[in-house]
Amino acid sequence: MEIKMNNKTAIVTGSIQGIGREIARILASCGANVVINNHRELERLQQVADEIAKETGSKVKAVVADVTKKEEAQKLIDAALEMGDTIDILVNNAGGLIGRVPVAEFDENHFQTVVNVNMKSAFLMSHLVIPYFKKQNSGKVINLSSQAAHDGGGPGAAAYAAAKGAIWTFTKSLAKELAPFKVNVNCVSPGFIGSTAFHNTFTPKEVHEKMPKMIPLGRVGEPLDIARAVLFLASELSDYITGQSLEVNGGLYMP
Repeated sequence: MEIKMNNKTAIVTGSIQGIGREIARILASCGANVVINNHRELERLQQVADEIAKETGSKVKAVVADVTKKEEAQKLIDAALEMGDTIDILVNNAGGLIGRVPVAEFDENHFQTVVNVNMKSAFLMSHLVIPYFKKQNSGKVINLSSQAAHDGGGPGAAAYAAAKGAIWTFTKSLAKELAPFKVNVNCVSPGFIGSTAFHNTFTPKEVHEKMPKMIPLGRVGEPLDIARAVLFLASELSDYITGQSLEVNGGLYMP
């Protein structure tokens, strides 16, 4: 069965690289017009947009905006509406560990940054897109949580794990709120995903090396593994699924 998303418009936050970029690419490859985003680096972001558009033939618009601020998050909504009459898919991918800070060394600025980029951004983008979903009586929201939401994450990741846990709870709450309008809200919780800035920056080399032996499927994940899960949840194949978390970790964590 071929998944077709022609005439649909998707917004993917935090999509200049890694998981976000792969999500944007796979949605565009199925025919969706896509708004990609980063909070800086317009030239690089535009290059990514051009590459995806050339590969897939879909329209891809690059929008530099800090989605932790309402007035900037609105830019993504405006860009999506310029591409079509509807906004059909919102992928709240923006997020990150920012840094490893133990609770004993609590830094209020660090904490607020982590909460804003991982949780507030999802609240804001969802808030802004809801009126269009209600008007259409349709829509898909896919939030990106993390295995850390279940197991607390690695050293110094308490703020990140808490924020990703909040995303999982937010997903269930929003799913109930939007169910009367035939809007599906789900989340994807990645495990150890290689080839990403997250682990390349914050995870020691020795952990990378031993991880495949710890994962039942025998390999670390790739951004495409997450993108495929998001594609499923963004498609009509998931029309009777809402308020759920899809764990994509090769069996590393089994709830």
